[in-house]
Amino acid sequence: MQRIHLAPTPDDTRLPEAERWLATLDGRWTSIEPASADASFRRYFRVRDGNGATAIVMDAPPPKEDVRPFLNVGRLLASGNIQVPAVLAADEARGLLLLTDLGETTYLNALTAADAVTRASLFHDAIAALVTLQQIDPAAAHTALGRYDAALLRREIDLFPEWYLGRHCALELGDDEKNALERIYGLLIASALAQPSVLVHRDYMPRNLMRTSNGNPGVLDHQDAVVGPITYDLASLMRDAFFTLEEPEILDYVARYWAAARKAGLPVREDFAEFYRELEWMAAQRHLKVLGIFARINYRDGKPHYLADTPRFIGYVRHAARRYQALAPLGALCDRIEGVTAQTGYTF
Repeated sequence: MQRIHLAPTPDDTRLPEAERWLATLDGRWTSIEPASADASFRRYFRVRDGNGATAIVMDAPPPKEDVRPFLNVGRLLASGNIQVPAVLAADEARGLLLLTDLGETTYLNALTAADAVTRASLFHDAIAALVTLQQIDPAAAHTALGRYDAALLRREIDLFPEWYLGRHCALELGDDEKNALERIYGLLIASALAQPSVLVHRDYMPRNLMRTSNGNPGVLDHQDAVVGPITYDLASLMRDAFFTLEEPEILDYVARYWAAARKAGLPVREDFAEFYRELEWMAAQRHLKVLGIFARINYRDGKPHYLADTPRFIGYVRHAARRYQALAPLGALCDRIEGVTAQTGYTF
């Protein structure tokens, strides 16, 4: 099998294993090349046959990764008319999957080059698909899905003080600052738990959506789905890690989602202002979590490029701190973070 743009590395035992596995299937695949990387330990390769047909290999090395949640959630989403990669072959024990190829154009790439009309069309499709996804009954899953409960929300938000404030910024917080943050953590978690629950993709963002000619969008990276707050996936889409929408656009898209969700019978708040406040507080919880995750990926996993997008999240946190008095201490904390990074030269 020809390797394209894949330099041989002696310590990479997984790639040869994937090639040997492919050879045991039907022998049609003649080349393999990188398709995309992941913030986890998963990797993706695109394989081609002699006729130009393609498929995707997911390499999820055990015991660091488990393909079973991906397979389980994929079946659930497909049953609810969400376009996800179909499984062509699977070796669960070895953490190898062969999947249909949804193309090479992520929403992130498409949005970066899109004009206003195309961008609106892409988001309208993503919002319609989200409303469809949220109508799926999680009880139909092959195995029970986890819940976005208080313990999970707390574990996520604790990544922020541990990895971002402590490890990355080396900030020593005073007692007043610690107490203020604890109050904010409590408010954000309580707000999330007070929301109606639906199926949550948990990373419904432009990098995980594929622009397709039929059934747009294709939905990837769904293995972490849980049952949780109804605003979570919309918050991920509206305030993305790698693409920024202006506030008027966000308001327009959120209003479109809210109207469609109400028409579909989803349990969104009747008061749009309250729904929007819940959305922004849910987004704030996610922003703090992702700041912690990006720092952890750098220091634990040796993937520094994610830190380049942390200033966008600092901006999101500032936005929430300005708009909601209860979250105001986060603004002062952002000032301290910027002061530290200015002195050290670190990325936020």
